[in-house]
Amino acid sequence: MNTRNDATQAQVDAARPRMSTWLSANAGSGKTRVLTDRVARLLLAQVPPERILCLTYTKAAAAEMQNRLFKRLGEWAMLDNDKLRAALRELGEEGSIGSEELRSARTLFAAAIEAPGGLKIQTIHSFCSTVLRRFPLEANVSPQFAEMEERASDLLREEIIEEMAAGSDAQLIVDLATITGAYDLTELSGEIVRHRGALLTPSTDAAVFSAYDIDPSLNAEKIANSVFLGGESEVLSALIPVLQNSGVNDKKLANKLTLINALDAASLPALEGAFLTNDGRSKAGKIPAKAAQKAFTQHQSQLDTWIERIESARLDRLKLAAVQKTLHLNRFAAAFLKLYEARKQARGWLDFDDLILKTRDLLANSEMAQWVLYKLDGGIDHILVDEAQDTSPTQWDVIERLTSEITAGEGARGDVPRTIFVVGDKKQSIYSFQGADPREFDRMRSEFDVRLQPTNSPLVGAELHYSFRSAQCILELVDKTFEGHDNAGFASSTHLAFNGGPPGRVDIWPAIPKAEKTDPGDWSDTVDKLVENDETVLMAQRIADEIKRMTGPYGEAIFDKDHYRKVRAGDVLILVQRRSDLFEEIIRACKSAGLPIAGADRLKVGAEMAVRDLQALLSFLATPEDDYSLAVVLKSPLIGWSEKQLFDLAHNRSGRFLWQELRTQKDKHPSVLALLEDLRKQADFLRPYDLIERVLTRHEGRRRFIGRLGREAEDGIDALLAQTLSFERSRIPSLTGFLTWMESDDLTIKRQLSQDRDEIRVMTVHGAKGLEAPIVIMPETQKRKSPGGGSLIDMDGLVGWSVRNEDAPENIRDAKAQREERQAEERMRLLYVAMTRAEKWLILGAAGDLGKSDDESWYGMVSAAARERPHVEHDFGFGRGIRIEPVPWGAIETVPDQKTAQNAQVLEPFFHEVAAKPDITEETLSPSNLGGAKALPSEDALDEETAKLRGTRVHLLLEHFAETEQEHWHKIATALMPEDLPELDELIAEATEVLANLDLQFLFANGSLAEVPITATLPEFPDKPLNGIIDRLIVNETDVWVVDFKSNIAVPSNAAKCPEGVLRQMGAYLGALQQIYTDKRIRPAIVWTRTASLMELPIDQVQAALHRAGASMHLDDKTPNT
Repeated sequence: MNTRNDATQAQVDAARPRMSTWLSANAGSGKTRVLTDRVARLLLAQVPPERILCLTYTKAAAAEMQNRLFKRLGEWAMLDNDKLRAALRELGEEGSIGSEELRSARTLFAAAIEAPGGLKIQTIHSFCSTVLRRFPLEANVSPQFAEMEERASDLLREEIIEEMAAGSDAQLIVDLATITGAYDLTELSGEIVRHRGALLTPSTDAAVFSAYDIDPSLNAEKIANSVFLGGESEVLSALIPVLQNSGVNDKKLANKLTLINALDAASLPALEGAFLTNDGRSKAGKIPAKAAQKAFTQHQSQLDTWIERIESARLDRLKLAAVQKTLHLNRFAAAFLKLYEARKQARGWLDFDDLILKTRDLLANSEMAQWVLYKLDGGIDHILVDEAQDTSPTQWDVIERLTSEITAGEGARGDVPRTIFVVGDKKQSIYSFQGADPREFDRMRSEFDVRLQPTNSPLVGAELHYSFRSAQCILELVDKTFEGHDNAGFASSTHLAFNGGPPGRVDIWPAIPKAEKTDPGDWSDTVDKLVENDETVLMAQRIADEIKRMTGPYGEAIFDKDHYRKVRAGDVLILVQRRSDLFEEIIRACKSAGLPIAGADRLKVGAEMAVRDLQALLSFLATPEDDYSLAVVLKSPLIGWSEKQLFDLAHNRSGRFLWQELRTQKDKHPSVLALLEDLRKQADFLRPYDLIERVLTRHEGRRRFIGRLGREAEDGIDALLAQTLSFERSRIPSLTGFLTWMESDDLTIKRQLSQDRDEIRVMTVHGAKGLEAPIVIMPETQKRKSPGGGSLIDMDGLVGWSVRNEDAPENIRDAKAQREERQAEERMRLLYVAMTRAEKWLILGAAGDLGKSDDESWYGMVSAAARERPHVEHDFGFGRGIRIEPVPWGAIETVPDQKTAQNAQVLEPFFHEVAAKPDITEETLSPSNLGGAKALPSEDALDEETAKLRGTRVHLLLEHFAETEQEHWHKIATALMPEDLPELDELIAEATEVLANLDLQFLFANGSLAEVPITATLPEFPDKPLNGIIDRLIVNETDVWVVDFKSNIAVPSNAAKCPEGVLRQMGAYLGALQQIYTDKRIRPAIVWTRTASLMELPIDQVQAALHRAGASMHLDDKTPNT
């Protein structure tokens, strides 16, 4: 009997292993589980693991899916029969599940682990890389190709541009810069690389003229001839004085016209600006102003006719200008890309686009394509595609070629079932900048549907509507917000919360208006510092205050599993649209409020404090005279100087350079000099990577940076090390070369922000794709200017120069309008992704301009939708806003952290008895604290604390030296003792002399015991147990030597002159050991380290001293005295 609910049944149906399925899955509907279930069911159907290919969008998604699958298969291997059978039923397995099926399920974990090449769960780029490495000759790539890093690509493009500028292609650069005004060729070259498919083989001139619908014979001279028929100079000369005597606007127009030197093709833009409106319409009859036209009647008709000709010629002029820009762009791009491809091939590099393009060409155009397809076809029976809405057209070409045999119903093994499974959600397509096109999602579905119809596995459509993530009130607001936005992918969009979802809440805070401009601040403020009343600063502070309130002692409750608990910092995910000032201000405000925050989700490596400090250190090592770099190093966590210490060093220094002065003060700063000198000695011999590692490890730089700057510093340090290795792979590993390389580095790395750390996370909506959080705050929902589309524009296969709208021909305006429409649709989908990250509580805020209508901002759209849902006006303490809360939230509940005991055993009765109170034991006595003088009088005697410290250090050296070879003693002493200890050499010499004395070597022989703890109760102190540590204990067949090391300056000449306190201590050891070794002779002795001599103490002498200690204690009733 099927007891599954609708949501689970939909997942089970979608995961059927013998059906080709196209699955549309809402956010939070469990698509990763469906993918995992389908792979597991394929394995249960005895499909070999190596014949399954699962393509994911990111490495993180591939890792998560693989981990989930291995976890499930591993659990199956350990379950008993009943539980395993239930697990397989839950998965969707039907029919009889006998012992053979159970045995087979338990072996799947081992089969997946041992599959040749492992399970093929990987990104499409990783898969393409694998294919190219398998067929390098067929793909015309190096068998040892390396995947090109973004930094290497930037440097290569810069190198090629410099080479072109210095060679025969220089004119191409000049023409491009002159015609287009392009000044950043590095950025432009990046755009060209992204459009390489259309630009590598440029369009012909005729094709470009045809695209702009103008005659190829048209030129600037012909356009000028159509405008200037003769007599225009006289008209202009007569017009200017009239304008100068007219109104304000006419005077301004006169000033523009006086700047025109000659009436030719170059003057047309100025004439258009004077005689036409901004949108290019004629001002004929309106110039000059009516009041002045009486003085211009003789030339008025000539002027009006001239203006009409200027208007008529404008379109041709704009088209011709756009054609010239496009032609020069295409010529430069063709030459550049030819060099770019040649350089990559020479170095054996492939970028990410190359991986896709080369694989596509291999599968489609190569003469060996049939052979490659046969080999791949012989290895893949089931293809699964994740995040299909973000798959680019080129990537679809690869997938289409891979599935060609499956869709034809044929293949290397015609009798084997073969399927395609595609899952995606058009509503979450937000990566157009990486080539994703949601329109391809529908196109490919239709294409696969047609091609699979005649096969034994036609395509089945399926949808997942239930969300296992978000509360129902959040999902209802989502549906209401996106009503009527079918073009963006929201046609027939319906969301349902599984079992009603958890109790939910939506808050829309009152918007913060744009701040009024204020007077400039203090002259010392940085130019990018935001004023206190800036809307961005106020929003960041509001967020920090609210999170502090939520997580405070009287904070908010949130529903978790089956009860309400206190809100934690790790519950909060803050989503912004871009890493702007608000992004940084939120992190700053939360840190200032003492809130635990994970920091930025992306780090600009060169801007990280730890990286900058390490760069300063490397700069100093390369150029010791670099005072600034040395100052940065001294103030860095690596050394940790204060401003005053740095000032004291630099002020009134005798030398010209800071390094010279530091060396003259070696005695004041020995540890600093030791560190810097060590690195300077190694700088000429170590590679940059090894040098940085020496700083981080040997000199504890990593520990110091993290200790001062926090855990975030580690990400920057690791990225710097990775960049160092990248530099050494492509360059001669010199220190100066690396510094030059890093100066132009603009690398940004992605940080993985874990929810397990219970820290607030701040990231962009793009970065949060696939994540979720109990509380999501969206503070940046105000109106936002549409992002620019770059310098290039696609026009039906032709790549043109994207000119300004006012100067753009109709085909460019149409192309830009289409691009802006797609961007607006993607912004809608971005809003959907942001809202559906929230599990229980969604908060919206806005700071700045909201626009004139609700449609102009996310804030307006969501607020309008919220007002159509049941809501209340809520006072947030900083203003009134909107709250949607269908079910009032409960208060924080205290839930015992315990599990229900099952099959509990009956305890013995004594477990239920109250334990008796323990006897309070008197404090213990130390043998070295029984009273009496510890040393003989001496002029050179140290004070008591200094003497104790010196003795402790000698003891420590003796203990460690005795266990190691003498060649290591100095290194051990340096590690054990404090830095810059003046008497270090003296202590080492003293310990060495003791160990070198042949008469004392029996004390350190094998079998001797060091630092032996001992406890006993002596008759002299019956109420206080003795507790001490014996320096050295030697036990043989007849004797027990108990030896204590003394580092006194004044050494007694014989035992009779031994200090009273030492005798009492040895008497205590004697009494304790006599209780343990009743059949051996106890021999107390002192080793005087100053003279490296052994003094055995008479038994009766030490016993008498112990009796005196006991007697003094009884008289004093506290502790023994002298």
